[in-house]
Amino acid sequence: MAVYVATPQELSITRSATETAGVSQVNGQSATVLYGDPTKPGLYTVLLRLDPHKRIMPLSHPDSRFVTILSGTFYVAFGDSYDNAKLKALPSGGIYTEPAETNHFGETRDEPVLVAITGYGPSGTTYANPADAPH
Repeated sequence: MAVYVATPQELSITRSATETAGVSQVNGQSATVLYGDPTKPGLYTVLLRLDPHKRIMPLSHPDSRFVTILSGTFYVAFGDSYDNAKLKALPSGGIYTEPAETNHFGETRDEPVLVAITGYGPSGTTYANPADAPH
């Protein structure tokens, strides 16, 4: 296990999230796995950075997860279709859970957002509407 001692500002996440299981894969995400392996059974933590003005359409994961907002403000809600009226602003220090197989969606606005996602793999991502999945 690697040793991490860092503030959100010290964490540099520049690797594209396209190779990281269990994240939305939208353009403008970068990620690093801090602990474990989300493709295998067991505990994992992924650090995910989202650029400003990114929208994540409704999706779910096969595993239950716990998300902590480390910096920025993330807007999140639950449901099978995107609804701006349902979004709740979670500033730095905010948390939310993603129960297994539960559709959720979100967005960033004028600032980048850094989140830590912890779950028990294996993880994956399924969009409520397959046409919304990034290609």
